[in-house]
Amino acid sequence: MSAPLIAACLWALIATLIGLAPRRFHWPGGIALIVTGLPLLVWVFVSDGPVLGVLLLAAQASVLRWPLRFLARRLLRIGRKAGG
Repeated sequence: MSAPLIAACLWALIATLIGLAPRRFHWPGGIALIVTGLPLLVWVFVSDGPVLGVLLLAAQASVLRWPLRFLARRLLRIGRKAGG
């Protein structure tokens, strides 16, 4: 198992622990997961190939689904204001 995959497994374990923590830790933990998840995704994609990179992207998206929904709503709202 390569170092990026081990780091991805640790990222998933930490995400699980943040999810089990009290609610006041969710947003700061989520921000930390986003900040560390993006470079981790690139690292896995470059070193282990696109198949594992896409699998990690799906895993990260499932963990961070609420921040992604918030971002999508905000981007759609900005797009509607700029277009109309």
